[in-house]
Amino acid sequence: MRYKKIVLFQAQNTQQTKKSYVHDHRFIGSLLSNACIHLMKELKFKLRPTFNFVLNKTTLFLLAIVIIMVFIMSMGLRKPVVSFYKGLSLNDQPPGLPMQVNDSVIKPLVTLIDSQLQRDLDQIIGANKVWSSLVAQKKMCIGLVDLRDAYNVKFARINGNEMMYAASLPKIAVLLAATESINDGSLIETAEVKSDMRIMIAKSDNPATTRMIDRVGLDKIAEVMQNPKYEFYDEDNGGGLWVGKRYAKTGPRKGDPLKNISHGATATQVCRYYYLLAFGKLVNYERSKQMLGYLGDPMLHHKFVNTLDIVAPRAQVFRKSGSWRTYHSDSVLVWGPTWRRYILVALVDDPDGENIMRNLIMDVDNRLKPKQ
Repeated sequence: MRYKKIVLFQAQNTQQTKKSYVHDHRFIGSLLSNACIHLMKELKFKLRPTFNFVLNKTTLFLLAIVIIMVFIMSMGLRKPVVSFYKGLSLNDQPPGLPMQVNDSVIKPLVTLIDSQLQRDLDQIIGANKVWSSLVAQKKMCIGLVDLRDAYNVKFARINGNEMMYAASLPKIAVLLAATESINDGSLIETAEVKSDMRIMIAKSDNPATTRMIDRVGLDKIAEVMQNPKYEFYDEDNGGGLWVGKRYAKTGPRKGDPLKNISHGATATQVCRYYYLLAFGKLVNYERSKQMLGYLGDPMLHHKFVNTLDIVAPRAQVFRKSGSWRTYHSDSVLVWGPTWRRYILVALVDDPDGENIMRNLIMDVDNRLKPKQ
């Protein structure tokens, strides 16, 4: 009875904490650990020299259960929620993604600009003098998509159509072109191809990317990016995703038509890429699931992911980043168990780009967090 009172007392007095961390192992582990501590204290009352330290069987039984549960929680819940790559197949689907809704719900992202979300993003940038200066110089571009309600998606952007050098981020264009090629039969989906596609994205491996570019071709990548189905590179709206060179010292170079950038992106077009992917609209639904698998569980834990590892360890993260000299870029689709569901893209030309990325996603995440 005393054990039951302890647990009930803790549950009643941690009601607010439970609301915030009901899906978090730290709350459950803490509750079980505290219960274990109280039981250990209780044992002192059960020990009696005159009874040869014989313990009450019920207390021992309860203690054993608590210890086993604490062990299971500490060992099991710290593992990744989903293992995204162990020989990907078309049946690999992260829980909840891609979302399945009527096509009429999926409106063009640029028509979903939300005034309140835009004010929130403007305030985040306005509160930081360095960021404000970079934005004014068009050296910082940001895109944000709120996916918490699939039927009411919201979009905000700053310098959204400003094309910048994006280093390895445009490898997502190679991923899409390769998937299109596999789907139309012009590229055979071998084990080697699948392995290269995975490490091209998760590890940002340049040799693997170059092999994929050679298999698909720069012309095919440009064709897919400019295809009316996607329009991820749009000359009438600042350009967009572009890959015009192998990720190697050798080979031809074909800069984009507007700025002659070899590996470029705009925040708006990268947001559109993840937005359509989240709804299963890249190639087709089954291939979108597969692409999410390649983008999930990133191997590089810097920039956005460095912060997400701290504030959202249980969220699923689909991401591609890039860095070269002072150019830093990152893009992420965050899919948490509750409210944390959004797309964030940032392109920065600044030596401190790494820290800018870490702090930016922290501010955005805090702003999107529901008010208590």
